[in-house]
Amino acid sequence: MRLQALREEVAHPRTSIQLCMLGIVGGTCAALIIILFRLCVEWLQETGVSSLQAVLTYDWLVWLIMPFISVGLILFIAFLTGFKHYRLGIPFVIHRVKYYYGYVPLRTTINQFFGGMLALVGGFVVGREGPSVHMGASGSSFLGQWLRLPYNSIRILAGCGIAAGISASFNTPFAAVIFVMEVVLREYKIHIFVPIMLAAACGSVLTRIVFGEVNELSFLSFNAFSQWMYFYLVLLGVLLGMLAVLFNSQLMSVMTWFRPVSMVWRLVLAALITGTIGMFIPEALGANFIDVEHLFDSSPGALLLVSTLIFKVILAVFAIGLGIPGGIIGPVMVIGMLAGAVLLLPLSYFINVPEFTNSFALLGIAGMLTAVLHAPLAALSAVMELSYSPQIILPAMLVIVPAYVTSTQFFGNRSIFIRQLDYQNLPYAISSIREALEKTGVLAAMNTEYKLFHDAPEAALFNYLESNPTKIVIQKSKFEIDVQYKLVQYNVSLEHDASALNYYDMEGISAQSTLHEVYEHLKNSRSGAVYIYDQELNDIIGVVTWNILQSFLQKAHY
Repeated sequence: MRLQALREEVAHPRTSIQLCMLGIVGGTCAALIIILFRLCVEWLQETGVSSLQAVLTYDWLVWLIMPFISVGLILFIAFLTGFKHYRLGIPFVIHRVKYYYGYVPLRTTINQFFGGMLALVGGFVVGREGPSVHMGASGSSFLGQWLRLPYNSIRILAGCGIAAGISASFNTPFAAVIFVMEVVLREYKIHIFVPIMLAAACGSVLTRIVFGEVNELSFLSFNAFSQWMYFYLVLLGVLLGMLAVLFNSQLMSVMTWFRPVSMVWRLVLAALITGTIGMFIPEALGANFIDVEHLFDSSPGALLLVSTLIFKVILAVFAIGLGIPGGIIGPVMVIGMLAGAVLLLPLSYFINVPEFTNSFALLGIAGMLTAVLHAPLAALSAVMELSYSPQIILPAMLVIVPAYVTSTQFFGNRSIFIRQLDYQNLPYAISSIREALEKTGVLAAMNTEYKLFHDAPEAALFNYLESNPTKIVIQKSKFEIDVQYKLVQYNVSLEHDASALNYYDMEGISAQSTLHEVYEHLKNSRSGAVYIYDQELNDIIGVVTWNILQSFLQKAHY
C-alpha cells in the first residue's frame, strides 16, 4: 500500500518529499556507478600502461599499440552484447529521455561502461562525461522501473541520474543541474529542478568522499586583468565560435564519409590514426585535464601549443566521428583550454603571457562549450564553478555571447547533439500538447468512483444512470478467454430512433502511463474513456474519460 501511495504521489507534476527522496536515491545509485567507472579507468591506466611499458622497449611502440588493444576489447564486448545495441552517448540519452521516458536498454549500458573505460585507457581523445550521462540515466531510471513508478517520474529520475553522473565525474554539481535542464530536458520546471539539484549534490558529495575535495581543473586559477583586454575577449569569442563551427562540421563530415563502413573497420581506423599520431606527439593523446596541466607547467613554446591543439582536434574528430564510445564534452573542454592559451599568444607584446594562460584557458572552455553544445548557461556555470571565482562571470560573458552569435547566426551552426540525432534519425522534438500531458501520470487523473456492472441489461443501466447522472458507469462483459469493458453514457443525440444509451469500447493502459497515452487512445473520437490496470490487463483500478483529460489540459500549471 505504501508503494502504491508513492506511485500515486509522484504521478502528480509537483514538488513532494517523495519525489525529492527518489531523486536522492536515484542520484546516489548513479553516482556509485560513475565512481566505480572512474576507479576502473584509473586502475586500468596505472596497470595497463605500466604493463605495456614493461613488455615493450620503446614508449612510441606503447602509444601505437595501446589504441589497437582497446579497440579489440571494445569489439569483443560489443559482440557479446549485440552490435545492434551500440548506440551510445549523450545524443542517444536525449532521444530516450524525450521519447521513452528515460528508459535506457541494459545492453547499451554494458557497452558504454566497458567501451568507455577501454576508450579512455586506450588514449583516444574522448571524454568520460558521455559514459557518465549514459550510465547515470540508466542507473537512476532502472530504480524507477524496478519500483514500477509512473513514466513521468522515471523521466525525472533519468534527469537526476544524468545530473549525478556529471557531478560525480567533474565535481561540478551546479553546472550538472544547468546542463540537464538546458541540454537534455530543455525546460525549467520547479518540480523537476528540485530533485535534480538533490541528485547532483549527492553525486558531488560521494565523489568528494572518494576522490577528494578538489576538482581536476583546480589548477586553472583566474587572474583579473585590465579593462582594455575586454575588447580582445570579444574577438576571442568570435574566433572560438569559428573554431567550434569547424569542429562540428568536420566531425559530421567524418561521420557521413564513413557511414557505409562497418563498425569494426571504423574502430580499427580510429585506432590506426590515434596510434600513428600518438607515436610522434604523445601530448595529443587523451582528453585528460592533468595532461594539459603538465603541458602548461612546462612553459611550452608556441609551436608545441599550436601543434598539440591541431592534433587534439584531428584525433577528437576521428575518434568520435568513427564511433569510439566516449563523450564529446571532455575533448571540447581540452580543445578550449588549448585554444584559449594559443589565442593569448598575440598579446605577448603587451602582457606577461604565463600569468594569464590559465585565465584564457578557462575562457576558452566557456567559448567552445557554448558554440559546440549551444549551452551558454551551462558553459558559464561550468567555468565559474571550476575556477571557484565569481570574477570570471563578466569576462566569460564577453566570450560566450560572441562565440554563440558567431556560431549560430553567421555560420548557421547547430548543437552537435542535435546534429548527431538528425544524422542517426533519432527523433527528439515533441509537440507542446504531448510535453504537457507527459508530465502527469494516469494515477493522478483517474477516477476510482465508478460503478461496475457485469453483463447487466440495458434497463438496469438506464435506471442507475437516472438516479446517478454524474456517476461513471462501466459494463463488463466476459467472453471465453477475454474480458471487455464499455463506458455507458446517455445518448444525447436528437435522432428519434436512437437507443437510450451509448456504449464506448474501452482499452486498457498501464498504471505507469501518462495522460499522453490516454490522449493517443481517445484523440480520434474525442469521447469515451480508457481503463487503468496495474499488473493484470483485466484488473481495472480506475478510469480516465475524455472529459477528465480535457480538464487537465486546461489547468494553469500547463
